[in-house]
Amino acid sequence: MQIIIVGCGKVGSALTQRLSKEDNNVCIIDINSEVVHTLATECDVMGIVGNGASYSVLAEAGIENADLFIAVTESDELNLLCCVIARKTAKCHTIARVRNPIYSKEQDFLQHEIGVSMIINPEQTAASEISSLLCFPGAIGIDSFAGGKVEMLRFRIPCGCILDNMALKDVSARIHCQFLICAVDRDNEVCIPGGNFVLKSGDVISIVASRENTSFFLKKLNINTNSVKNTMIIGGGKISLYLAEMLVKQGIAVKVIEKNPKRCQELSELLPEATVICGDGSEETLLQEERIDSMDSFVALTNMDEENILLSLFAKKHVSKKVITKINRQQLTEVIRNLELDSVVYPKLLTAQKILQYVRAAKNSIGSNVKTLYRLFDDKVEALEFNIYEKSKITEIPLQDLHIKKGLLICAITRNGRILIPDGQTQILPGDTMIVVTTQLGLQDAQDIVRD
Repeated sequence: MQIIIVGCGKVGSALTQRLSKEDNNVCIIDINSEVVHTLATECDVMGIVGNGASYSVLAEAGIENADLFIAVTESDELNLLCCVIARKTAKCHTIARVRNPIYSKEQDFLQHEIGVSMIINPEQTAASEISSLLCFPGAIGIDSFAGGKVEMLRFRIPCGCILDNMALKDVSARIHCQFLICAVDRDNEVCIPGGNFVLKSGDVISIVASRENTSFFLKKLNINTNSVKNTMIIGGGKISLYLAEMLVKQGIAVKVIEKNPKRCQELSELLPEATVICGDGSEETLLQEERIDSMDSFVALTNMDEENILLSLFAKKHVSKKVITKINRQQLTEVIRNLELDSVVYPKLLTAQKILQYVRAAKNSIGSNVKTLYRLFDDKVEALEFNIYEKSKITEIPLQDLHIKKGLLICAITRNGRILIPDGQTQILPGDTMIVVTTQLGLQDAQDIVRD
């Protein structure tokens, strides 16, 4: 695909790095010459210094032949303007990052009337992720497929768990429900395990199952599956606002601590059903006064990664169910992994992941059959959901007879609303959706699962 990316910040850089590796011709545009030169050199892409809303700049970037245009600058208005100009110049797909809550309520208008193909809001996306984790506090991460009918859930095997020292082939005999363990992270090494793989406490495993079977599985392991009843949020930014609105609707008591008095006043008006406290959430005495020990959950959403990490480490000693940490800089991944925080959310990477999913789905004129895509375990693994439109070389053949690529596992198949955890005799049929986990990144089509 011919792809133009305007804006070379964290999201733009992450997209450029990923898309340039997937057989795309990428051109980046930014007003910062140093950033453009560095990123273009690192990723071996075309770089242009200039304003992405300028027709002459877009013409130099090859807008008339572009298949996809992505605007992810810091300005919502500039992103929308860039997309409008791109749509007027070329019949390409357009994606705009839009962060202002006002625009988030006008997405239908922006998409249908202005013609923006996709609106992505990093803060709203992060808030949705956090909300899901608070509803399932025993999980490190949760991803949904098949319209929410199938869940992929990651959690760490606790000490003393029945899974410790158990071979994968023996697990189903101990836990009687339909599920599949599809990936294991041990000491920063990720694998797609076979039946003889022996699980250990401390492993982070991913399971695929229906929501009901996921709950049953975790209960058998004595891992908490009940949604939190209350939460304390430190920081009153956009993510906090979106998150608090979501949680209040779910009947969860919300307490937000923000040190800016003006922002506190705004939040009090916008969140009448939440408790808003004006104060420094990094002060231990204030946290104690606000009864952190009575909280089910704690979410660190300040603008400083280091502060969020320290707050989360403190909260782990006081909060009963769940601590969630927002991190902006991916460079801290190694440090964070060694700290064993409950769950870490990277808004910029979530945004890049959503856009990458759209790109895969728009790969050809009839639409690729990639329906859903997630990057897991620090981008070492992809989980994809494929639509199976018609007969092909992978359909109506028992899975045991398909020459499936190494490092790839078919985790689940949905058929006529039913969820199937496949075995060797299972066949893929037209009309199915298929969920795949693989260490081979970049699959574009369902038929890519088999060796040539």
